[in-house]
Amino acid sequence: MKSHRLARVAEVVREVAANTILFDLKDPRVKFVTVTRAEVSADLQHAKIYVSVMGSERDQALTLHGLQSAAGFVQTKVAKQLTTRHVPHVSFHLDPGIKKAAEIAKVLAAEKAAAGAVDAEHPADTDDTDGSAAPAGPSA
Repeated sequence: MKSHRLARVAEVVREVAANTILFDLKDPRVKFVTVTRAEVSADLQHAKIYVSVMGSERDQALTLHGLQSAAGFVQTKVAKQLTTRHVPHVSFHLDPGIKKAAEIAKVLAAEKAAAGAVDAEHPADTDDTDGSAAPAGPSA
């Protein structure tokens, strides 16, 4: 199957799932959820919906359990929107990319703070005391 068709179907699944979770689900376990992406198998039989959940590990597990309980409802909403022969079986997964991005940002902030501390200890000798500047390129 063409990859652009899979991408379009995945985008419809993501959009319908996000709107359904945001506006139609009444489950109190499902809160602070962002649908980040959806992946559809080549035969359109399975759809993995990746979500990001704000909160502790316990909150994430509770929310994911609530989403798995509501998967049939979300799948029904997807079926109403899609005009394909088969409706993909919907499953929810935590998106590891968000957590990894937060960890990388924390490491970069620590490196920046460490570099700032090193620069404060050893200030760079950037000013020219004699006022002459070396040419930037090759001289002609």
